[in-house]
Amino acid sequence: MENEDMLILASQSETRKTLLAGAGLSFAVRPATIDERAVESAAVAGGADGRAVAILLAETKARVVASAEPGALVIGADQTLSFGNELLHKPPDLGDARQQLQRLRGKTHRLHAGVALARDGELMWSGAETAELTMRAFSTAELDEVLMLEGDRVLSSVGAYRLEGSSIRLFESIKGDYFTILGLPLLPLLAALRLHAPTLFVSGDRR
Repeated sequence: MENEDMLILASQSETRKTLLAGAGLSFAVRPATIDERAVESAAVAGGADGRAVAILLAETKARVVASAEPGALVIGADQTLSFGNELLHKPPDLGDARQQLQRLRGKTHRLHAGVALARDGELMWSGAETAELTMRAFSTAELDEVLMLEGDRVLSSVGAYRLEGSSIRLFESIKGDYFTILGLPLLPLLAALRLHAPTLFVSGDRR
C-alpha cells in the first residue's frame, strides 16, 4: 500500500515537531487546512466543552490529511484553553496577548490537548489530556518584562505564554503533564502508535 510506512504530522507547530523528533520518530509534515473556528463554533453550539473541541479538531485534522495521503498514518493535534465557560484563542498581536494575560492574571484556566490517529480518512484512535494552570497576581511591570523577553513567540500559543520560556515567571502553580501543556499528549500518543504502528519503533528492515 502506498505510504504504508509513512508517519505524518498534520501540524506546523514547531513544538510538536520537536517533541516527536525527540522521541526518535521519523515523520513528514503536512499541515491540515481546515476552518478551525467553524468547527469549534458548531461543536460549542452542540454543547461541546473545551476538551471535546480539542479532540474534534485533532480528529478533523488527522482525517483531512489522511484522506489525501493513502496508507499513511496521520497524527492530528490541537489545543484549547478553557477560561470559565469561555474558550480563548491565540492572540493576533502583542497588544491582544497583553490583554489576554491580564485577564488570566491571578486566576486558574485549563489547557486541553487533543490528539488523534487516522489512516485513509478513517479515525483509528483519539484522546485528550487536561492541565490546570494558575497565574500569579503579577504586576504590570512583570508582565511588560516577560513580553519584552518573549516577543512574538507568545503569539504561537493559545494562552499567550510559553512555559519553556520566561513566561514561567507568571505562574503560581501547574497541575498536569508537561507535554500536554506544550500541546501534544506524548505518552498516550506513543502508546497508541505502538499499538497501531509497532514497526515505527523497530530499527532495521521493516518490510
